[in-house]
Amino acid sequence: MKNSYARTTLSCALSTALLGMASTCAFAQSTDAGAAATTAQTPPTTAGSGDAVTQLDTVTVSGYRRSIQFSTDAKRDSVGFADTVFAEDIGKFPDMNIAESLNRIPGVQLSRDVNGEGLNIAIRGLGTSFTKTTLNGASIATASIGLNAQNQNREVDLNLFPTEFFTQLTVSKTPTASMLEGGVSGVVDMRSARPFDRPGVHVTYQAQADWNSTSEKTTPRGAVMGSWTNEQGTFGALFGVASVRSKLGVEGFESVGWTNPGLTYTQCGLTPPAGTPATNQPTACNVNGGGNWRIPDRVPATAGSGLTTGETIDAAWLLARNPGLSIDQISDALIPRLGRSVYMTGDRDRDASVMSLEWRPSDSMHFYLDTLYSEAKRTTERISMNLIGRNGNMIPLGMQLDQNNVVTSATFANAQYFLEARPYREEVKFWSVNPGAELLFGENQDIKLNVQANATRSWLARESPSILVTSPFTTVDYRNEGGDRPSISSPLDLNDPNLGWGWAGGRVNIQNEKRVTQTRGARADLQFGEDKRNIKIGTSYDQAERTIRGFDNSTAWEQVICRGGGGNVCNGGPGSAIPNTALSSYLRPGPGGFITADFNRFLGDTNYYALRDSAPETNSANTGASAGGIREKNLGFYIETNAETEVWNRTLRLNTGVRYVTTDQTITGPVTINGIRQVQVLDSDYKETLPSFNVAWDVADNVVMRLSSSRTLTRPDPSAMLPNTNFSDPSAQTATQGNPNLAPYLSTNVDFGGEWYTGGEGYVGLTLFNKRISGFTVNGVRRIPFNDLGVPYESLLPIQQAGLDQRGGPNAATVDVQTQVNADGVLNIRGTEAIWVQPLDKLVDGLGFSVNYTHVTQSSEGEGVPAVAVGVAPNLWNGTVYWEKNAASVRLSYTWNDDMVISGANQNGIPYARLNADARGQLDLSASYALDWLPSKPQITLNVTNLTDEPLRTTYAWPNATYDLYQPGRTVMLGIRGTF
Repeated sequence: MKNSYARTTLSCALSTALLGMASTCAFAQSTDAGAAATTAQTPPTTAGSGDAVTQLDTVTVSGYRRSIQFSTDAKRDSVGFADTVFAEDIGKFPDMNIAESLNRIPGVQLSRDVNGEGLNIAIRGLGTSFTKTTLNGASIATASIGLNAQNQNREVDLNLFPTEFFTQLTVSKTPTASMLEGGVSGVVDMRSARPFDRPGVHVTYQAQADWNSTSEKTTPRGAVMGSWTNEQGTFGALFGVASVRSKLGVEGFESVGWTNPGLTYTQCGLTPPAGTPATNQPTACNVNGGGNWRIPDRVPATAGSGLTTGETIDAAWLLARNPGLSIDQISDALIPRLGRSVYMTGDRDRDASVMSLEWRPSDSMHFYLDTLYSEAKRTTERISMNLIGRNGNMIPLGMQLDQNNVVTSATFANAQYFLEARPYREEVKFWSVNPGAELLFGENQDIKLNVQANATRSWLARESPSILVTSPFTTVDYRNEGGDRPSISSPLDLNDPNLGWGWAGGRVNIQNEKRVTQTRGARADLQFGEDKRNIKIGTSYDQAERTIRGFDNSTAWEQVICRGGGGNVCNGGPGSAIPNTALSSYLRPGPGGFITADFNRFLGDTNYYALRDSAPETNSANTGASAGGIREKNLGFYIETNAETEVWNRTLRLNTGVRYVTTDQTITGPVTINGIRQVQVLDSDYKETLPSFNVAWDVADNVVMRLSSSRTLTRPDPSAMLPNTNFSDPSAQTATQGNPNLAPYLSTNVDFGGEWYTGGEGYVGLTLFNKRISGFTVNGVRRIPFNDLGVPYESLLPIQQAGLDQRGGPNAATVDVQTQVNADGVLNIRGTEAIWVQPLDKLVDGLGFSVNYTHVTQSSEGEGVPAVAVGVAPNLWNGTVYWEKNAASVRLSYTWNDDMVISGANQNGIPYARLNADARGQLDLSASYALDWLPSKPQITLNVTNLTDEPLRTTYAWPNATYDLYQPGRTVMLGIRGTF
């Protein structure tokens, strides 16, 4: 049908002012949205409310264009600033990954795992932990972690959830009072499929073969969804299963940071003070910090390279063999701490199921039950070949540096490698249940009660043994003169198990980790009035818990394998289960160009499994996450008003309200005081009031202006609140400890913008936003009573008890606690989002595009606030060109994010050093062709991700100091999909 829109002077003037596109007004025209003969179904109801998305016109598009049409309608119908991605049909989302789908939305930045898979999202200039993620309007938490992540904050991994189970994803960038709090940057809600989304009997199936260019393996995935509703329209059921069998294949480079030489007085040409050994390292010779690379005092016998054994390596010696450099330059010469090639391979399997039941006994009653279960099993063989820089004894010869003191070329004598082989075994489970009801009352059924309960639980069990064996000493040729990583080579054949590998300097580890997260809650919302004009009141209760436990039995395993049945050093002597003489038989050539271990034989011959199962608990996990737990109980109350009126004969919609929340936290964690391990329990609580205001005004027939103001919160990082108590002096007067009383991050937000709807799915929009955020933390000192420390007096040493007694005893004495405290400063984030969605049927029938751009600037005021929020790109853009006609569909998408800071300063003890991520763009292809004449009208589908094989790369301080680089490869997916 024909969608007309007014070409009024006001319409063009506003769109021009908003978008700087005067030519767009001339492009305004009547357009036929028809691209196929299939009439679209009504979009599903928005999660957490009974309000259906308003359809502006009869929509006669299908497939991906129908998904865009629904998104456009939902945006126009919203009062606040929100974006929604819709499924093309039940079980058919526009992307293969939920995080990838969200990445198409303006202001959304994707965090990827090292295999390129979308993992978390960040919104509008803040990290992933500032995003609140909900499932059908209810809080969730996941226990999973990525291949190289700790995940001990509030992020939610999205790769556990199959896209086939969901009908829409909504990103709310401005809150309403009825919305759950917790996301300073925004709230993401995932709405799962229900039977009445598509009444009748339907079965959807899909099967697919995936091939990755790095693993060079082909693996299957598939899903089946079935739904049924009875003829009376009173009851429906939906069931679905989805399964993935994939092969991991990643190769790359890692540095684990960069460092410089820690020169001695002799090597620096300085005279030590009286009584100070000349082999000490003076700070005057390492003014820029670092110093983890220790050049030997004398040339060792293992040096080679024609050097004379026993010669003193002093300042003159270093200058003579590194001509053109000064001692200051040598002391600042940056090399990788562990320059290593890395290769990962393994299986990543996931099985999931969904069930939804709906009962509608009358027009005034609607009951539902949603459940979801997902289980992932992952095995990874991770191997790396490490050139030892940190704590090593390499001797530099002929070094060349650039203007930033990054070593561009050198010969390193007395160099040594070690193999690190780690076979991960990981299992993750997630389960959720979500019953609810919507009831209508009153003579006109204008009183609505929504009630909902929810519970989720997630488990993680991960074992990660590691094996380190060392190479003979050698001479290394090091080049970093261009390219995306350094080149490191030596005469050794590092893929030869018989090279002469040994245990000297090696080790083994048994390190396991277990996590449990769970949430449960309930909410009730009572609405007086119809959907556009009403007063709502409501309450919610949410409880969230998380526990991280670490286990370590490394010493016992090392005693068996390489300590010769005793002693404290792994030397592979007689009595070892795997002595040096037998070590080569446990090694084999590896797929990465260097050796790997025969893991099955290695573990089976060394009592690994018994020692793994009996591993004692420790205070931290091998991922670096702190052990401990947190329980939060959140109680919220709100009142909200929605109104619609006419202003200057134009519709104005208003939403305003206030939310009041209380939070009670119980933090537990292990501490070791004087060799005794015990569990501490700390409590805290706080209350906050969160007002919100949203208004949307239709200033012209097809132009909507919006304004929003709000206050939002994100609760503090749980890892910064865990006890981790230690005394740093014998009198128990000074201690270090986590801070359970950290206040939440609070943000005052203002958003202004609007959209011009150009017909069909097309619109052009611009949004300006500002956030003023407090709650960042710095190291500080709190003076508190000893009894508030949570440490029993009886657990202290006698000298510590005496110190307390001298200060009045445990009931009166105070302790200075070094801890994280909230800073007084604020972080200001200002940004711009622009989007243009445009069908181009007048040019080519079925053609269209969408493109959006986000720019973010950050500044800080006051003390203790980072200059930037880490992990946020200042510029983001993505675009999609799509074409759909009859049975054929093609879509080409490109996403790009600017380079960005991803860590704080002082990395590896070098004050100026931060980690940065390179700018990166990714091109994806999606195509399908429907065989309409066959039963179920099957579609042949082709999806290609990372079409141009882009790497993931981060750097250390300088662009040519590669921190890590991963090549996840290109993935090609060919499949079939149909519906009965």
